[in-house]
Amino acid sequence: MKEKIINYVNDVTKEMKKVTWPTKAELKESTQIVVVVCLVFAALTYVIDMGISQLFKGIF
Repeated sequence: MKEKIINYVNDVTKEMKKVTWPTKAELKESTQIVVVVCLVFAALTYVIDMGISQLFKGIF
C-alpha cells in the first residue's frame, strides 16, 4: 500500500511539472471575461424571468 501511495505522489509530481501555468496577466484577463459573462447571463436570466412573470400576471 505504501509503495502505491509513493508511486501516486511521484506520478502527480511528474505531471504537475508538465503543466503550463498562466501568467498573472492571462489569469486576470480570463477572470475578467468570466465575471462579465456571468453578469450578462444573470441580467439575461433576470429579463427573461421578469418577462415570464408579466406574461403570467396578464394571463391569470
